[in-house]
Amino acid sequence: MIDASTFLRRALLADAVFSGVSALGLTFGAGAFAALFNLPEALLRETGLFLIAYTALVGWLASRTAVPKPLVLLVVVGNAAWTVGSIALLFSGVVSPNLAGELMVVAQAIATGVFAELQYVGLRKSASVATA
Repeated sequence: MIDASTFLRRALLADAVFSGVSALGLTFGAGAFAALFNLPEALLRETGLFLIAYTALVGWLASRTAVPKPLVLLVVVGNAAWTVGSIALLFSGVVSPNLAGELMVVAQAIATGVFAELQYVGLRKSASVATA
């Protein structure tokens, strides 16, 4: 366990808010976004459903003063992997988004990468908690 710095808790909270809004939009608006971005509706809806659980985890971490360091590291690594995976998706040829879709994927990849960096910095600012 670590004593979560205010910086880490705010970075986690920002991630939870961003992910929560995305989760709701993608889960309930997958059809509209699929048409707008020329991306598969199932991909968008399943991403939204995953983000519901992710939002709950990150929101829970943000609400705690002491958090399990491995869980925070999982979030950081997961965000970094999401960033790389999002860009890889565009180059894979598996999807053929239009320009708006490409911009959306790149924008959310950048945002996710920024969250990973902020959370990593926050993790480094956090102190270990002594256990009895």
